[in-house]
Amino acid sequence: MAWIVLVISGLLETAWAVALDRSAGFTRLAPTVVFGITLVLSMAGLGYALREIPVGTGYAVWVGIGAVGTALVGMLALGEPANLPRLLSLLLVVAGVVGLKLFH
Repeated sequence: MAWIVLVISGLLETAWAVALDRSAGFTRLAPTVVFGITLVLSMAGLGYALREIPVGTGYAVWVGIGAVGTALVGMLALGEPANLPRLLSLLLVVAGVVGLKLFH
């Protein structure tokens, strides 16, 4: 269960990062509210998961999911470049996250 919560929390990290960008410095209400809610839920889920998963592994997996998810949203929906070096770099992050899970 801890791993499922950790993955969901990582996805929520993507949501709060995108909402933070969309909040325009906390000047837009809806994205600011989404940011606050998803931030709290993401942190709460990370805290829950860390009760069973070592902090180094859990935090790295959480950040990796959030970073890859945010980068993919940026490329797919926000017009950020999706060139080969960026995609290969994201693949390396994914490989690291998978390795941390496999060798946990």
